[in-house]
Amino acid sequence: MDDLLNPRLAERLGPVAVFPGDAGYEQRRQVWNASIDRSPAVIVVAGDSDDVRNAVKTAAACGLDICVKGGGHNIAGSAVADGALMIDMSNLKQVEIDAEHCIARAGGGATWAELDAAAQARGLAVPGGVVSSTGVAGLTLGGGFGWLARLHGLAIDNLLSAEIVLADGTIAICSQTEHADLFWALRGGGGNFGVVTEFTFRLHPVGPDVCFGPTFFALEDAREVLSAYAQHAPSLPRKACVWANLMTAPPVPVLPESVHGTKVLTLMQFHAGTAEEARADLHALYAGAEPLGSAFAPRPYTEAQGFLDAAYDFGARNYWRAHNHDTLKSQLIDLLVDLAPGLPTPESELLICLLGGAIADKSDDATAFPHRQIPFMTTPGARWTEETDDAEMIGWLRHVSDRITEHAVPGSYVNFIAEPEGSARRAYGGNLARLAAIKRKYDPANLFRFNQNIAPQSLSTGPRAPLSR
Repeated sequence: MDDLLNPRLAERLGPVAVFPGDAGYEQRRQVWNASIDRSPAVIVVAGDSDDVRNAVKTAAACGLDICVKGGGHNIAGSAVADGALMIDMSNLKQVEIDAEHCIARAGGGATWAELDAAAQARGLAVPGGVVSSTGVAGLTLGGGFGWLARLHGLAIDNLLSAEIVLADGTIAICSQTEHADLFWALRGGGGNFGVVTEFTFRLHPVGPDVCFGPTFFALEDAREVLSAYAQHAPSLPRKACVWANLMTAPPVPVLPESVHGTKVLTLMQFHAGTAEEARADLHALYAGAEPLGSAFAPRPYTEAQGFLDAAYDFGARNYWRAHNHDTLKSQLIDLLVDLAPGLPTPESELLICLLGGAIADKSDDATAFPHRQIPFMTTPGARWTEETDDAEMIGWLRHVSDRITEHAVPGSYVNFIAEPEGSARRAYGGNLARLAAIKRKYDPANLFRFNQNIAPQSLSTGPRAPLSR
């Protein structure tokens, strides 16, 4: 079959097509989660929107599934699919900053490191994630939260417009005034509606320095500190964001060597004010416990954005789940602390993300992202290197997740769903019916299905039958 298909694809796609065996194919098919090992039929290294449009039309004509690789960070590996046409967006990484009007434009293949660097050169920023190698596209389309979200909202709350290639190959601009229904859906609906080739964001004055870094506590103090965190974190000033993590102490200079490799509680703290303001605002979270050590200090915003990059670098096998919580009850805190000694690898973690603030200013149906009123999210994560450990690591994570579920409320953040099958209801809740109707309008054949899929109304979520080749 490939003997007949590949020449047809090569003719239609031209020199931007990379096939198995070609130089660059192996590297381009790799994604962040090393557990994902899939081989697309062809990779299109798009240089502009027309390349993307041609790729979409070619996939439809040849009966191929489409997958889109921006940063490649999605935990479920949705950027790559066996036998699919992969659109590699890595060359569409242009970033333009209009400082006078506080507007940024970023290509669909840009990373947050690239956008942050360009914006910070003018003292500005777009609220993004917490790992700077993450792609702008994937994080934004799922909602997008990080250190600035409590102050300036989600990434989607700062999205002004998007250029998108639709399933029929047309290029559309969507905003509050153009294709407003599609613009609503893009803000949290993932990659279900097309391939976004350019994002236009609102910028905010930030930095150049912020206060950022971890403070470490002994595991025996974790219950007391987490209880204080549960009480005080939701009412922190919006310029502050603190995540808590039960983890293995890294070999860093701020910790005594005797602590390295032991289980600790870490408060990863961000504050956009002065050091004096930060100390005053965050002091109550410590609950009077003496830290083991701290690297919390003023540093450039771009350094804060890249602080966790090494800890979440490419090349490891990953599996995690996410749970919403309306509060951190004492029973949940006890459970998490009791689970911490069983972390299966030094890189595994029991993470608590703080939301709220500006995120909750909008209603759950203001955009496709439906988790506006959730103040906390727990994300237990397993990270390992050997394929032979897959069953053990995944089994541990699922057991932990099942225990945490007993203390959670319905819903899950779409960008943190490792198992796409049947995930739409958990991801979109009450917004799912509206999303399905918009999906039917813009992608009735479910061409963009290799994701946390929103099936068009009246269509099944089963495999799409290929067209005649």
